[in-house]
Amino acid sequence: MARVTVSLPSLLAPFAEASQVELEAKSVGEALAVLTRKIPVLLQLLFDEEGVLREHVLCFHNGENIRWYPEGLEHLVQAGDDLTIIQAVAGG
Repeated sequence: MARVTVSLPSLLAPFAEASQVELEAKSVGEALAVLTRKIPVLLQLLFDEEGVLREHVLCFHNGENIRWYPEGLEHLVQAGDDLTIIQAVAGG
């Protein structure tokens, strides 16, 4: 298990009562699973009914979009890694 930091956007930070959450996980997906167990409301905000990240939710691992990783959420993390969640906002 690696200790990683998950940074939350301002729209989600109030649910965690913090803009960053530290947790232990082996992969990006496990980190998000731990996060949503700690803060259950995030499960429905981040994932659809099939357990897939919602289209408007982006997750970056050390600055790289995990959608670019062939292994996706199974991408392994190391101690000190940063995960950043961003919710895309549209409008005019």
